[in-house]
Amino acid sequence: MKLSEIKNKLKSLSTIAFQLPNGDLVPNHFHVTEVGQVTKHFIDCGGTVRQEEVANFQLWEANDYDHRLHPEKLVHIIELSEKVLGLPDLEIEVEYQMKDTIGKFSLDFDGTHFQLRSKMTDCLAKDNCGIPPEKMKVKIGEWKQKETACCAPDSGCC
Repeated sequence: MKLSEIKNKLKSLSTIAFQLPNGDLVPNHFHVTEVGQVTKHFIDCGGTVRQEEVANFQLWEANDYDHRLHPEKLVHIIELSEKVLGLPDLEIEVEYQMKDTIGKFSLDFDGTHFQLRSKMTDCLAKDNCGIPPEKMKVKIGEWKQKETACCAPDSGCC
């Protein structure tokens, strides 16, 4: 989801809720402690130089259980970030404190909740770094022995 998309969705909401991939909701007293731009300039294992940019939101919760971030306030924070930081209309990455580390998520919307979607690592240069193509998986009950003109297991020819 891009910044322009979240702003449009927020304008039609009366409350904000973020849902984790396991279905749990981020407690509704969360704060958005950062909105920024993250640039990653790197070289992949195949030698290609790459650059990725995302708009980063950091969600945080404290013990101020009466706190509620209203949609219009988050729109204001986003617009201020766009103006002051010169943020372009980037894809959003959300950081949220998990039990032992910070989780990074992409963002989606189901009509009611903003969905935090798990992100996965991947090789960006599969054709250059020696990873063999995935073999076709066959279910055990579907495997059929190759027919040969030579011998059958009980034929006695071997």
